[in-house]
Amino acid sequence: MKERIEAIRAAARTAIEKTANENEIEELRVKYLGKKGELTALLKQMGSLSPEERPAMGQLVNEAKQKLEALITEKKAEMKQKATEARLKAEAIDITMPAKEVETGGIHPLNHVVNDMIDIFQSMGFDVVDGPEVETDHYNFECLNVPADHPARDMQDTFYLGENLLLRTQTSAAQIRTMETRKPPIRVICPGRVYRADEVDATHSP
Repeated sequence: MKERIEAIRAAARTAIEKTANENEIEELRVKYLGKKGELTALLKQMGSLSPEERPAMGQLVNEAKQKLEALITEKKAEMKQKATEARLKAEAIDITMPAKEVETGGIHPLNHVVNDMIDIFQSMGFDVVDGPEVETDHYNFECLNVPADHPARDMQDTFYLGENLLLRTQTSAAQIRTMETRKPPIRVICPGRVYRADEVDATHSP
């Protein structure tokens, strides 16, 4: 029986070391260590031995089982480690690869036209000035000779914020402020936002 134990142990060790499949390693565990496994079957045959032989043979079988169990545990850990390394390698990011190009926005066509016009006027010596978008009635209308009964002053055309405050309806108010603070000759352009309560049509946008 001793030779039989050693033969089973050697065959099991060789099979375990060669396998690289988790399903196969489980099949080998069942084959040698399961309830109907080969080493378990040897324990059932202990009854045929003499009382003097049983302790030694039982010890050999148990030692063989323990060593095979340790070998299987080690093999499973090894396979798990290799699987982890393979997954990490497959999922690794190659930092030498070119990154995906980030698409950025472009300049709005209207802003593009405004910028071109500014460049043209600046090349002729004009300065670019701007004023407050919340303007007073004085600068927005009075200084531009817009009389009190002018239609542009109506509520349906102008956004009023209070008795004397409004959202500017043109940028000419910035020209008035510039003339108050500069000496002639004055060459300025005043691009900027204006606010009018226009009806939406092909030439107007509120």
